[in-house]
Amino acid sequence: MASSVKQLCTICNDDGICNSAVTWCTECEVLFCGDCEKPHRKSHLSKNHKTMSADDYQKLPTFMQEVSSHCHDHKKKFELYCSFHACPCCVQCVTDKHKMCQEMKPLSDILQQVKSSASVQLFEKDLKDVKENIDTAIKYLQTRITTSNTQNTKVIEKIRYMRKSIDDYLNKLEQDLLNDLESKYSKLKSNMASLMQQMEQRASQINQMQSQFSETTQYTTELQRFIGLREIEKITSQTTKYIDDLESGDHFIEKNLEVNLSSALQSILQDVNSFGIININTTTSTLKMKAGRKDQAQNLIPKVPGVEQIKPSLLTRLTISKDIKSLDIYACLILPDGKSIILDSNKKQLLLFRNDGIFIRKVVTFTGYPHDGCLVMNNRVAVALGLENQTVLVDVNRSKIIQSIKLSHECFGVASDGKTLVVSSGGQCTTVNLSDMSQTIIEGRGLNCISLFQGNIYRTDDSENEVCCYKVTGEPLWTFQHQYIVSPRGLTLDKNGFVYVASAGNNSIVVVSPDGKVCKTILSDADEIKDPYAIDINRETGLMIVSSDISGEKNEKSYQTCFVYKV
Repeated sequence: MASSVKQLCTICNDDGICNSAVTWCTECEVLFCGDCEKPHRKSHLSKNHKTMSADDYQKLPTFMQEVSSHCHDHKKKFELYCSFHACPCCVQCVTDKHKMCQEMKPLSDILQQVKSSASVQLFEKDLKDVKENIDTAIKYLQTRITTSNTQNTKVIEKIRYMRKSIDDYLNKLEQDLLNDLESKYSKLKSNMASLMQQMEQRASQINQMQSQFSETTQYTTELQRFIGLREIEKITSQTTKYIDDLESGDHFIEKNLEVNLSSALQSILQDVNSFGIININTTTSTLKMKAGRKDQAQNLIPKVPGVEQIKPSLLTRLTISKDIKSLDIYACLILPDGKSIILDSNKKQLLLFRNDGIFIRKVVTFTGYPHDGCLVMNNRVAVALGLENQTVLVDVNRSKIIQSIKLSHECFGVASDGKTLVVSSGGQCTTVNLSDMSQTIIEGRGLNCISLFQGNIYRTDDSENEVCCYKVTGEPLWTFQHQYIVSPRGLTLDKNGFVYVASAGNNSIVVVSPDGKVCKTILSDADEIKDPYAIDINRETGLMIVSSDISGEKNEKSYQTCFVYKV
């Protein structure tokens, strides 16, 4: 809303006097104080002017207060309205900025339409509906936030429960292993301790005999000495045999404690890279909004976006490796996920590239020479096989031709809107209903490079340097020629119905307005566009792909690639 600062009388303020305004004249666009308002009201020229109080004027939105009936640039009164640019114009504006605009109407006629229509009531209802929809959406989002909080808590609990379960199970496995270790260690230790005790007893006996040996030989009788030595020999022999038996057995084999950890546990450290994956799964919204009016009566003036607003920005260039540099690109497509498809007629193949332009793989090879391709829906592509009199549907994900459509004529051009397939040759055109595969022939519409949008067929004619639009039944709607369009090849349309044309004869991409009246060059040889043939736009993502020749490195020949833009 407007500022609460007190408005000053425009007349007095110009004279350096600060008097508060009490009235605003909607026709003079001037604020009056009480003294200045009296002569304005009595004047023959202005006595019938519509006025409002300054307080009410101050309550108007700022954007309305800033609206003037005079041109800011030329200080002249607005007399005309340009429907194409959706703006009022003075006479000088037409000369300076709107020479090419053909939709100029008297501003008085436009204003009269507003006065005589029910637009005010309709827009008042629209505002009310929008406010209710916003309030409903806010409540819905608040509910969703609460639901998300609950889901977040449950997910945390699930993660922690799983962690505790894993910890408890691993603790049990660990304890079982430790118990097994303790059992085997105790047994091993007990066996060695028992053996050592036996050997210590024999060692004690030998030690005693060794310490008494000199007395035995010096102070005993000969008989005692004889008997004693025989006993020592016997004990020594038995001990030697005991040691030999121990050595020949497994008593002195080194028994080492080791552990072989489960390979499944070890694989956790190598193979398990995450505890899990958090997904955000989408379901149909339960939000119920008031439907807006779909008829065009809600618009005071139809808004037509301008060609001059279209400025593509380069995202990437497809990287063409040496083994595929012999490309002959007849079509290039943007898939819904941002990946790119090239139709190479030279080697009869369909090639897939990543979002960053890196080659992924060959999708499929055709028996006949392909001439055109288009996206049908999701990741399914239709390819026209020229002299084979057939068009095939290819599942890109499965790298497989899933259906062949036989036609009564050659197939040089193909286009689709997801429901209908249009296949063209040099002499006629056939529409294919994709739900039941029924065919309808359109006689006398020989088209090669074609596109399909909102029930209309668009095509280029390189011999006549023209772009044409037809109804799907064959009736012509408009034909456009311009000096910017030379030897046009492929064409495509964006979501607003603008036609993008590959103008091969002058190395440029030209955009034609939906009504086929004006055009603009948006890419040229200054943007490294050379001999463009194929072009495509994904209307959902706004990505555009254009084929072009580029110079090879060092002594290499030029070769074909594609540029990807955001439009």
